[in-house]
Amino acid sequence: MEIEEAISSEVEMEDEPSEPPKIQRLEESVVNRIAAGEVIQRPVSAVKELIENSLDAHSTSISLVVKDGGLKLIQVSDDGHGIRYEDLPILCERHTTSKLSKFEDLQSIRSMGFRGEALASMTYVGHVTVTTITNGQLHGYRATYRDGLMVDEPKPCAAVKGTQIMIENLFYNMAARRKTLQNSADDYPKIVDLISRFAIHHTHVSFSCRKHGAGRADVHTLATSSRLDAIRSVYGVSVTRNLMKIKVSDTGPSNSVFKMDGFISNSNYIAKKITMVLFINDRLVDCGALKRAIEIVYTATLPKASKPFIYMTIILPPEHVDVNIHPTKREVSLLNQEFVIEKIQSVVESKLRSSNESRTFQEQAMEFSSSSPIATIKNSTKDPSPSGIKSQKVPRKMVRTDTLDPSGRLHAYMQMKPPSNSERGSCLSSVRSSIRQRRNPSETADLTSIQELVNEIDNDCHPGLLDVVRHCTYTGMADEIFALLQHNTHLYLVNVINLSKELMYQQVLRRFAHFNAIQLSEPASLPELIMLALKEEGTDREGNESTEIRGKIAEMNTELLKQKAEMLEEYFGIYIDPNGNMSRLPVILDQYTPDMDRIPEFVLCLGNDVDWEVEKVCFQTIAAALGNFYAMHPPLLPNPSGDGMKFYRKRVLSSGSEGASIENIESDTMEAEFEEELLLEAENAWAQREWSIQHVLFPALKLFFKPPTSMATNGTFVQVASLEKLYRIFERC
Repeated sequence: MEIEEAISSEVEMEDEPSEPPKIQRLEESVVNRIAAGEVIQRPVSAVKELIENSLDAHSTSISLVVKDGGLKLIQVSDDGHGIRYEDLPILCERHTTSKLSKFEDLQSIRSMGFRGEALASMTYVGHVTVTTITNGQLHGYRATYRDGLMVDEPKPCAAVKGTQIMIENLFYNMAARRKTLQNSADDYPKIVDLISRFAIHHTHVSFSCRKHGAGRADVHTLATSSRLDAIRSVYGVSVTRNLMKIKVSDTGPSNSVFKMDGFISNSNYIAKKITMVLFINDRLVDCGALKRAIEIVYTATLPKASKPFIYMTIILPPEHVDVNIHPTKREVSLLNQEFVIEKIQSVVESKLRSSNESRTFQEQAMEFSSSSPIATIKNSTKDPSPSGIKSQKVPRKMVRTDTLDPSGRLHAYMQMKPPSNSERGSCLSSVRSSIRQRRNPSETADLTSIQELVNEIDNDCHPGLLDVVRHCTYTGMADEIFALLQHNTHLYLVNVINLSKELMYQQVLRRFAHFNAIQLSEPASLPELIMLALKEEGTDREGNESTEIRGKIAEMNTELLKQKAEMLEEYFGIYIDPNGNMSRLPVILDQYTPDMDRIPEFVLCLGNDVDWEVEKVCFQTIAAALGNFYAMHPPLLPNPSGDGMKFYRKRVLSSGSEGASIENIESDTMEAEFEEELLLEAENAWAQREWSIQHVLFPALKLFFKPPTSMATNGTFVQVASLEKLYRIFERC
């Protein structure tokens, strides 16, 4: 009763008339934080905005690194056109944008962003750092932002082409939201799903997404011309093989002009959750009405447990789309939306009904092998053990095995019905042919000289080393040159430089005249490169060779390479323009770019070491030059993890006089600081090399490499341990 009386008295007090509350203008910082919380609702919202900015910058490669679901770190790097130095001070202010200048521009907007609110909102709820470089600049700039303002002047720094935006401690000043998100485990999967959707639509862009510290990316796609290939690389073969292409357009009245194409799953596809990827004018959006309309069609046609996979891209005139109806631009409004949805629904229903006339089921014909448990029991009755107890086979060589063939798989007990020799031959031939078409489009070259060189590689292959390479397990780097490999019960040291150099040489010959291109951010002048290479070789060590002579050498080599430019471009993907500038290099291994600091040496080698007279020798020496250039040499900067750390120490004396001894000077320098930017650049270079060795080089070696017999004796492969020998040593102990 007392509680009820207290509540009723409070209600009576609230009902009593009082003065109306005073309306007051909020401070700008409060307004901005409220707006930021609406635009950046969770980490995936920030990722979406940054990816769209990278796409607006015409990027061809976008990589994303995430830590703790995006709360601790979101880092997006692209190779777009970058940000002007003079624009950096206002980059993160609200309503600053390069996408439009007046409201009418919204009627024809084609870019993803247009409000100029995203970056500003991120600075109000996180710590933002921007590193960027534009074409023509010798170095990039790094700037930090808080609450919409730049903290300090942009600092010059080393940078790669494009822009890198890093957001740290997201929602650090919004305790309730941060606590809610920390208890949620689905933020990183949401980010992976978002990147997957962008990857299957923007097929001309390479995407990568991984957790901070992870060696393997959760999403990794390469630029491709095939939409199905993109879907296959992201969602897998099980989805791709059950897709049907769909297309619809309407070019009648001007108020309903649109075009749609995409893929929908057929009646064989089974899933528990619908996947719908929708792009309208290249903008990733949701459309509840269209989604419900398509679900109705599938529900009427497929079993209740089945949910469809749908990818659609709809193109309409920009003036028929209102993009400014949602804070995060997740939704858009279409002119004559009902007509467009009805048209698409009708075509989907027609396509789906035609596919539902037949169903496909996967089956496997299995037989018990002679080594199966049943066969073993039958045979054991013929030869029982003396003691009458069935003996148990104990494995004697317990070693770590490759994850591709773990012990204990069911295939040890059952095997597929063995095909006939003719079937096996045709099957293997078709598989090998398809792999060659996909991996090495020119395995069989038209030119006799190239075919002879490839045959020499095949005939000189060492069978023992080939088995080691095909079935080895990568263990790690022993030092800057040697890596450790495990093969069966043996441990090997292998020379990474020799292996990569020979692999690149073989790949050049096999991909002859079928190279993709690496576009240099800025054309490189051949005379300048050759002059730089001559200086590095020390040709002027004794002062006898003047700059004029070096200039003549550079001029002669440049003219020679200009004369051979057409052949270099057609056969090797090396483009040299009439002015003597190199702007394109070949892709020899996917996901790998050579160390560009070695270009001068490569250009000088092309001019001096290539025999241009004999066709076979010419191709062989060019391939060798490319192999040496693309080989995974140690970076030019010393390794900071070892004694090379001394190279990055600032030599600043803390005390002393002119007569100080050498010992005092050395002890004073021990307290010096380090060159942080140079040290960071070196750490990144060495980490990137080790990643490339593990994830690019050794998988490629298993697929393509034919080790020459010379590698058995020249120190490229060195056996350092054997399990059987170690057992003998331990037994003697």
